Amino acid sequence: MKTTKEKADENIHDNLVNNLQNLLEKNYDAEKGFKKAMEDSKNSRLKSYFQHQAALRGRFVNELDKEIRNLNETPKQSGSVTGDLHRTWIDIKTAFTGKDDEAVLEECIRGEKASVEEYEERLQNNNFPPEVSNVLNNQLTEIKSTLSKVKTLEDIADAWN
Repeated sequence: MKTTKEKADENIHDNLVNNLQNLLEKNYDAEKGFKKAMEDSKNSRLKSYFQHQAALRGRFVNELDKEIRNLNETPKQSGSVTGDLHRTWIDIKTAFTGKDDEAVLEECIRGEKASVEEYEERLQNNNFPPEVSNVLNNQLTEIKSTLSKVKTLEDIADAWN
């Protein structure tokens, strides 16, 4: 039988792992989303930018994977069904809009806003160990930078075409 402290420690551990697993899953989704945006974009500069963002999210996946393994847990290996459904919706939407770069950028903005909200909510509502908190805050900062950049790119996308 576990003591109250052992049970509390187990709950804290499980909560930490669940939060990291959910963020890992979201980053798999974001990585796939940026790869999809790269495929759909007509502009070579945007393709390059989306490729860079997919690689960035791949790095986030590796960082989160490491944190989960440090907790002696097995990381998830793929994204979510919701992410797959979202990419299917993007396929349908871009098919009707002619896969123009502006529509692709709009979906990237929507996805990055959701990522910012997800990270902020998890950081605000959980008491992560400092090393985990640092990783998540650094990732959040980079996502916010991406969001700002994508908004700028949307404004100038027409000039590139």
